Amino acid sequence: MKSKAISAEEFDRLFDEGADVSPYVDRSKARRVHPLIRRVNVDFPYWMIHALDDEAERLGVTRQSVIKTWLAEKIEQRQAKAAAAAQEAPARRRNVAERGTRYRAKKRRR
Repeated sequence: MKSKAISAEEFDRLFDEGADVSPYVDRSKARRVHPLIRRVNVDFPYWMIHALDDEAERLGVTRQSVIKTWLAEKIEQRQAKAAAAAQEAPARRRNVAERGTRYRAKKRRR
């Protein structure tokens, strides 16, 4: 089934108003993001489970949701830090080269 074409602004307006937007969605191109799920077992100390349960109750979600969210945030932070460092490294090398400084290998002691 071919979907009707409307502008993104019109789609957003209809969605915000609670209207049925299904005629405007092309499900033939739909896909799941990261469809593969693997089960893992992790052992946590009692105090950590208690803290996770407290946080899950505070947020109104499951313990598993808290763990997944926190792990995803930490992974994203590490990836962003690594990407920033990778972009910064060539600039650092370029600055050193512009100053005329050369790297020399240290002599090994025997």
